[in-house]
Amino acid sequence: MVCSGLEICLAEGKKKEKSPRFLAGLKNKREKRHSRSMSGSLAFDRNAVLIETFRTQMQISEAMDALIRRKLVRLASGKSFGQIDVAQIALGLLNGTMKSEFQNEKSYIQWKNRQANILEELLSAEQSVGTLFAKIRNFEEWDIKMSPSECRDVLFSIRNVALTLSSMPGNLGIQGETYYWSAGYPFNIRLYQKLLLGVFDILEDGRLIEEADEILKLIKSTWPLLGITQKLHDVLYGWVLFQQFVGTEEAMLLDYAVRKVRNILSPEDAGKKETKYLESLVCCTHQNGSEIRLNLVQSILWSISLWCDNKLLDYHWHFRQKPCLFKGVLSMALVAGNQKFDASGNMELMLDASDEIIASKVRMYAERSAEAACNRVTGAINAGSKVDKKHPLALLASELKSIAEKQLTVYHPVLRHWCAEAGVVSALKLHRFYGERLEPFLKNISCLSEDVKQVLAAAILLENYLLELHSSERVENGVHSPLMLDFERKIGEIARPIILDWVIAQHARILEWTGRAADLEDWEPLSHQQKQAASAVEVFRIIEETIDQFFELRLPVDITHLQALLSIIFHTLDAYLQKVVNQLVDNHNLYPPAPPLTRYKETAFPSAKKKLVESVVLDNAVNKKLEALTTSKLCVRMNTLQRYFLMQYMQKKISTLEDGIRESWSAVRLFKNQTCPDVDSRWTSNGILEMCSESVDELFVATFDCIRDSAADAIRKTCELVGARVMFWDLREPFIFNLYHGGVEGARLETMLPQFDRVLNNVCALIDDTLRDIVVKSIFKASLEGYAWVLLDGGPSRAFSDFDVVMMEDDLNILKDLFVAEGEGLPRSLVEEEARFAHQILSLFSLRAESVIQLLMTSSEHSSIGLEAHKFGHRHLGDAHTLIRVLCHKKEREASKFLKLHYHLPASSVYDEAAVEDASVKSPLMADLIKRSASFRWSDKGSSSFRSLKKKIQEATSDFRHVGW
Repeated sequence: MVCSGLEICLAEGKKKEKSPRFLAGLKNKREKRHSRSMSGSLAFDRNAVLIETFRTQMQISEAMDALIRRKLVRLASGKSFGQIDVAQIALGLLNGTMKSEFQNEKSYIQWKNRQANILEELLSAEQSVGTLFAKIRNFEEWDIKMSPSECRDVLFSIRNVALTLSSMPGNLGIQGETYYWSAGYPFNIRLYQKLLLGVFDILEDGRLIEEADEILKLIKSTWPLLGITQKLHDVLYGWVLFQQFVGTEEAMLLDYAVRKVRNILSPEDAGKKETKYLESLVCCTHQNGSEIRLNLVQSILWSISLWCDNKLLDYHWHFRQKPCLFKGVLSMALVAGNQKFDASGNMELMLDASDEIIASKVRMYAERSAEAACNRVTGAINAGSKVDKKHPLALLASELKSIAEKQLTVYHPVLRHWCAEAGVVSALKLHRFYGERLEPFLKNISCLSEDVKQVLAAAILLENYLLELHSSERVENGVHSPLMLDFERKIGEIARPIILDWVIAQHARILEWTGRAADLEDWEPLSHQQKQAASAVEVFRIIEETIDQFFELRLPVDITHLQALLSIIFHTLDAYLQKVVNQLVDNHNLYPPAPPLTRYKETAFPSAKKKLVESVVLDNAVNKKLEALTTSKLCVRMNTLQRYFLMQYMQKKISTLEDGIRESWSAVRLFKNQTCPDVDSRWTSNGILEMCSESVDELFVATFDCIRDSAADAIRKTCELVGARVMFWDLREPFIFNLYHGGVEGARLETMLPQFDRVLNNVCALIDDTLRDIVVKSIFKASLEGYAWVLLDGGPSRAFSDFDVVMMEDDLNILKDLFVAEGEGLPRSLVEEEARFAHQILSLFSLRAESVIQLLMTSSEHSSIGLEAHKFGHRHLGDAHTLIRVLCHKKEREASKFLKLHYHLPASSVYDEAAVEDASVKSPLMADLIKRSASFRWSDKGSSSFRSLKKKIQEATSDFRHVGW
C-alpha cells in the first residue's frame, strides 16, 4: 500500500487505545466505527480508518503492525527501483530485524521462518539460494553465530537473485505483468484469498462487515503486485464466499457467491491476453484415479461443482434440516457445473448450456436423490418394525410417503423451474422401488389381518402422494395426469372382497353388542338433568366405532361396501328399536274385563250382593313385563328414543355420521362399481373421483328415514301404553273402579283430582319437554276411554238418572279443564274434539228410554265388534253394543222392563262373581252373536230382523239369565 502511494502513519504517532488487546476495537465497533473524531495533528483520513479496521480483521497485533509499518516506510524511502514485488517486501522486512523487536523468541522465530518460506517459494527456480534460506531458518546460526554483516551478505545475495527475476519480462505482455505473476501464482493466490477473508466479521464469520466494499477497493491496490485481474478477482472472491458459506451455512453468502460465479461465466470478452493468462494458471486434480490438469478458474468451478453434486445427489438427506439452502445450492450447481470433457480429458466450460442439458442434470439429481433416500430407509425398517410393532412394508411405505411429501412440498417447487418432469421422475422411482417389495406380499393375502390392514393402508396413502407428485404440473395447469399408478388398482382388486367379508363379519358382532346393551338396560335416567337411558349412548358408540374402524382401513371401497356399512347401521338401530318395542305389552292387557249384560233394578241396587270382578288374570310373562314397565321407565324410554333418534342428537349424530362417511368415502378414492357402469365419472378440483353420487344419496336417505319412521312408531306405541297404564293401572282403583260406584253424587270426579294432579306432575317431570304434549294427550285420551268404560261397562254398581247426567257433564268439563290447564296444557280445540264421544254418550243417557230403544231398533248398521269383547276406541253411538249398554245403566223403569221382556237380562242385585266371570268370558253363544252382529241391518219396517236379533240375545244370555248384578 505504501508503494502504491497510499499515505500511512507510523504506529508511534497513533493515539493508543485504552485496551491492550488487539480485539478490543471489535467491541461495539459498528456503533463506534462511524463516530470516530478527527482531532488534532494525528487526525486519520478514511484510508487510515479502513486500514485500522482491516488490521483488526486480520488479527494483527499493534506491536507487529508498528514493526511492519516502520520497515515498509524505510523500504519505500530507500526504493531505487520502478516496481515493487513480494520478494522485495520480504527481504525488506528481514533486513535489520532483530529478536529484541518482538515480545518473545517464539513469535520472532515464527515470523522469520515465514518470510524465509515465502522467499524460498518465490525463488524456487533458483537452486543456488536454497542453502541461504536454511541459514535464515536456523535460529542458532542466524541469530547467534552469524554477525550482522554476514546476515546482510546473505540477504544481499538473495536480493540479487530476486532483482534478476523481477527484471524478467512477463510471458503475455500484460501491462504491469511481472515474472512472479505466473511463477509465484500459488503463493499470490493464497495470499489474496487471505486478504479477501478480511471482509468477513471475525466475530460473526457468516456476515460481511459494513466496510466490505471499501476494503475491497483498498485490496484492489495489491492487484499489480499479486497478478490479480478482474476476472481472477471474481473467481477468487466467489470461491472465498462459497467456502465461507460451506463453513457457516449462511444463505446470503451463497447468493453473493452465485452472483460472482455468474460474472465469471458471462460471455463478455475478458481479452485474449487475460484469457491466456488465466489459462496458464494450471492446477492438477484427481478424478476416478486419473490426474486432470485444469486452469485455476476451471479448478475452482470444478471444486464447487463437486461439492454441490455431492449434496444434490442426496438432497433429501443433506437438506433435511435446512431445506431453505436447497435452491441456492442448486442454482450454484447449475451455474458452476456446466463443464464437459473432450476426448483427451480436457475440460471445457459451457457458458451457454442449453435448457435440455440443465433439465437433464436436474432430472438426474431427482432420480439419484430418490434412489439414495430409498436405500437409506430400507436399512432402518427392520429395526423400526420391531420397536413400533408394525409390518416392515407399512413402515417402508410411511417413510417413502414422507419422502414423497417432502419432495412435493419442498423440493419440487424449486426443481420445476428447471425441469418440469422432476416430480414424475421422483414419483416413478419411489413407486417402482416400493412396488417391487409389495408385489410378493399382495400374492399371499387371504384375509384382512392386522398386517394386511397396515400394509394396504400405508401403500394406498403412499400411492396418493405419489400420484399427486406425478400429476402436480398438470393439476396446476388444470389437466389431470392420464397416467394412473397401479397400487390402487392392484390393492383394490385384492382388498374389495376381503373388506366386504370384514363388514359382514362385523354385522353379527354389533347386533350381539346392541342386544346385550338393550337387555341390560334398566331404563333409569342418566341423571336428574339427563332423562334418557345409557343404552342408546352405547349403541351409537358402537356404530361410530365401527365406522371409524371401517374408514381407518384407508382402503379403496366402492358402492357395495358403503351399502353394506349403511346396512349394518340400519340393522343395528332397527334391532335396538325392535328390542324396545318388543318389551312393551298390548294396551288391552291393562283394560278391565267387560262385565255381562244385566238390567237395573231400583229396589235391589243399593244392596248389591257381590262386587264386580275388577281385573284380568294375566299370564306370568305379561305380568312380569308390566311390573318392569312403570310409568317412569316408559317415560325414560320415550325420552331416549326422542333424543337419540328423532331430536337434535339423532339429527346431529346422523349428520355427523353421514358427513364422516362422505368425507372418508372421498378420502379413500371411490372405485366405479358394476351397479352404476353408466354413471359419468369426473375429476374434481382436488383430484378425487366422484361416482354414483345419486345412488349414495339415495342410500343415506333410505337408511336414516326408515330409522326415523321406526323410532316415531316406537314412541307412538310407548306413548299409548303410558296413557293406558296411567289410567287403567296406576289410577284404576280411584278412577276406573270408584268413579260413580254406588251412585254419582257420592263418588264425583273432583274427589280424585289430587291423584290426577300428582300423576300428571310426575309424568311431566320425567318426560322431555318435546314429548310433553303428546304424552299428556295420550293420558287424556286414556282418561276419556276410562270415563266411557265407567259409563258403559261400569257394571252393576253404576246406574244413572237424568239428574246424574247433569253432574256427569260437570265432571267431564272438569276433566277437560284439568288437561287444558288454563292455557298451559293441551289446546282447547284438541280437548273438545277428543271429548266429543264422551259427550255423545252422556247425551244418550239424557234421552228417555223409549228414544234409546227406538235408536236400537232403527239402527241401520252394526259397526260394533261385539257386545262383550269390544276394543276400546272402536265404539260408535249407533252400534248395538253402545245402545244396549246405555239401556243397562239407565235408572228408568222402561229400560229395565224392555231388557227383561225382550232379552230376559238378570237384575243387578243378584249378580254373582263367579257366574259373571264364566258367562262374560266363556259363553259360546255370545261369541257367535258377536261374530254375526255386524251383518244385521235394522229399519223402521224390519221388525222381523229385530225379533231375530232379540232371539239371539236371549239365547246368548240364557246361561246367566238368573244371575243378578
